[in-house]
Amino acid sequence: MIEWNETHRAVQSMVRDFVEKEIVPLIDDLEYNGLPPYDVLRKMIKTFGMDEMAKARFDKQIAKEEALARGAELPESKDSEPSDPGLTMIPTIELSRHAQGLVTAMGVSMGLTGGAIMSKGTLEQKKRWALPLLTLEKVGSWAITEPNSGSDAFGQMKSTAKKVEGGYLLKGNKTFITNGPYADTIIFICKLDEPGVEPKDRKVVSFILDTGMKGLVQSKPFKKMGIGSSPTGELFLDDVFAETDRLLGGSETSYGRSGAKATFTQERAGIAAMALGIVDRSLELCLEYAKTREQFGQRIGDFQLIQLKLAKMEVARVNIQNMVFRYIEMSTLGRPMSMAEASAMKLYATQAAMEVTTEAVQVFGGNGYMREYRVEQLMRDAKILQIYGGTDEMQVVAIAKDLLKRD
Repeated sequence: MIEWNETHRAVQSMVRDFVEKEIVPLIDDLEYNGLPPYDVLRKMIKTFGMDEMAKARFDKQIAKEEALARGAELPESKDSEPSDPGLTMIPTIELSRHAQGLVTAMGVSMGLTGGAIMSKGTLEQKKRWALPLLTLEKVGSWAITEPNSGSDAFGQMKSTAKKVEGGYLLKGNKTFITNGPYADTIIFICKLDEPGVEPKDRKVVSFILDTGMKGLVQSKPFKKMGIGSSPTGELFLDDVFAETDRLLGGSETSYGRSGAKATFTQERAGIAAMALGIVDRSLELCLEYAKTREQFGQRIGDFQLIQLKLAKMEVARVNIQNMVFRYIEMSTLGRPMSMAEASAMKLYATQAAMEVTTEAVQVFGGNGYMREYRVEQLMRDAKILQIYGGTDEMQVVAIAKDLLKRD
């Protein structure tokens, strides 16, 4: 894939128009004044029929699993219309041009939370919890990070599940949880309380929780450096009783370390698409400004130092876009990226986004420091890309380990 096709460009135009009309006027309220993002996201989902598409996929998968549970033999089926990952990437890119936090809030709810239940949950769990998450009728959060853990999520994990009659008692504290303050459904990842087993060797288990459960407290949203449109908070659990049917996958080995790690890898291509949106918008704003801002009797775009900045921004934009195109092409062919390539894509894209947005503020000078010009918001939003989904440092480790184990 070397460029967007006609369908992609049509969808891109429609999404961009929606964002300009429905989201841009709300940017200050979403980013700085605490307006929850879910209503405007639901409007976007309904406008483009994303909820109906999600429901159709859900119904098809449930019908298939129910038939298999009855012992029916299913005929081989070939999808005449294979899914197009490009159509998923385009809303991510377009939203990130203005409010990257909206992608984070939507992705964690529909992708991480809903996706985890659909991939690892029992049939009953899927029917009970998944569909409202996949349509954003309900808000989901995926809770793994703790105050004393970051990159070492499992090694420093203190949250526990103690087996008792009829279920488990959950204790612990989770932080930096996207959608945590407003989540209706929470996937809580913790360690099984196994007497006699070293904490580092204990099983990792996951539970599906609902807001309002006794002993579960959801904090107010944090005030953050960037992505204000993505509510982030803490979760506190004090002897929350979870029935056995809330154990994700139905067993203590269904969704452990490997399941959580697999979820991590799904984020990396999406984060590169976020970086592309930020870089694209930064370059767009800088070009407009360089053409109209005059200093020393000429427009600043005629100065070679400004031209160099613009040229480097375009190099970064093209490189990230080509990485995203490669991911789309490989996904269409059913060829997953290696860990090294997925991590390399995230590492390059996020560093490039930070460099481009920093230079964008510099191009605007004093105006770049002012909110009304928006480049400072893009700079602050870009920084989180180097932290969540695995820090830059952890991407380096992942790349090197994957390369070194090859023959």
